[in-house]
Amino acid sequence: MASFMEEMQKPKLRELLETGIQLLEEVEAATQPTGSKPIQEKVREALKLLEKASDMLSQLDLFSRNEDWEEIASADLKYLMLPALKGALTLKLVGSSKRLGLLQDAREHFMNFLTQTHSYHVADFQLPWAQSSSTEGNPAATSDAQEQNLVAMASQRQTKIQRYKQKKAVEQRLSSLKSAVESGQADDERVREYYLLQLRRWISISLDEIENIEQEIEILRERDSLGETSASRSSPQERPPLKPFVLTRSVAQAQVFGAGYPSLATMTVNDWYEQRQKNEVSPTLQEAEKQAPPSETFTVSEKEEPDLEQKEDEDENALHRMQEWDDWKDTHPRGYGNRQNMG
Repeated sequence: MASFMEEMQKPKLRELLETGIQLLEEVEAATQPTGSKPIQEKVREALKLLEKASDMLSQLDLFSRNEDWEEIASADLKYLMLPALKGALTLKLVGSSKRLGLLQDAREHFMNFLTQTHSYHVADFQLPWAQSSSTEGNPAATSDAQEQNLVAMASQRQTKIQRYKQKKAVEQRLSSLKSAVESGQADDERVREYYLLQLRRWISISLDEIENIEQEIEILRERDSLGETSASRSSPQERPPLKPFVLTRSVAQAQVFGAGYPSLATMTVNDWYEQRQKNEVSPTLQEAEKQAPPSETFTVSEKEEPDLEQKEDEDENALHRMQEWDDWKDTHPRGYGNRQNMG
């Protein structure tokens, strides 16, 4: 009787799943930082509940790989979301030192979910690891790496756009069915459609999250490798020991004050000036006269005399013409000869 009461007091599988989903929705809708203590407590509590639900689900053995999603009961379809929910909650955990391990765990949860839904034909999609292996095994694709990258980028972009549109359409349909299903007023057909749409929504989320996880794992590994190389470079290199030497006073003194020192003075400035005066010879008087410039002469040559007389005559003629012009202007004022048309 006691064991029966304990079994009755244990949370049911449906309650564990619903509580875990509710905590995940609260974490995603919260305005607090993800690394805050209340949010992290909710994430850990939700993960704990979903782990219990996974253990109970494995004990019940509800699903078989030989079945299709149409053969699963409508109330049991929602339990296929458990791996995806655990992957989303694992990404919410904060821990810089354990980030790589958390990413690997989340990727494993998403891969389990995609593998399970793909085997049940819940949606028409291709597994990411199967797509990459088929591309690598194609010899025609590997012949030209640049063309292969361009084609892959274009197809990946088109797939993301199509997936985004499908996700928006699914979310819009889910919002219209959610109230009826949660209140228990929906029939079996609507309940089945609701959980099927939930699975397809999580398929799109899982595919996007796996791509993001792969990129983040690559960045973390490159950072770790760079940190190791910088640490190895910063370690002190082994150098051979220095040989001891003794600086003797006599050797240093000979190098500074010895006869071979290049800047040692040989004579004073006065001695150099007297020696230069003795070596120089003063020029003689005749040489000085030859070197002197010729004196300037101010006498006018005979050839220039007619030119001077001609210039004087021209100056006199010009002066005479100017005087005559002044006299004419005195006797003829302005306007003197223009009197015929005056009234």
